[in-house]
Amino acid sequence: MVRIISHITRGVFMGFMDKVKEQASVAAAAAKDAAQKGQAKVEEVQAKRAADGVLRDLGFAVFLQMTNRSTPSTEADIAAHVETLKLYESEHGEIEPS
Repeated sequence: MVRIISHITRGVFMGFMDKVKEQASVAAAAAKDAAQKGQAKVEEVQAKRAADGVLRDLGFAVFLQMTNRSTPSTEADIAAHVETLKLYESEHGEIEPS
């Protein structure tokens, strides 16, 4: 009789452990997904900040050009900034005014 109860208890315990393992697996997958989404968001914010810096540099170069204070490299700087922003748009979508 003790063997029968021990056998039943072991079966219940093993079923319980299977459920625990399954829940742990689900939780681990959810945590991994959340971490990946968080990393993607961080990268997106970093790219936006970089684009904002390029926009500022572009605006300053145009300002210098429009106020007749440009340097010999201003036109090339403007072209390089525009190309950088085109690359940003191709990877992250159109830049929108804020």
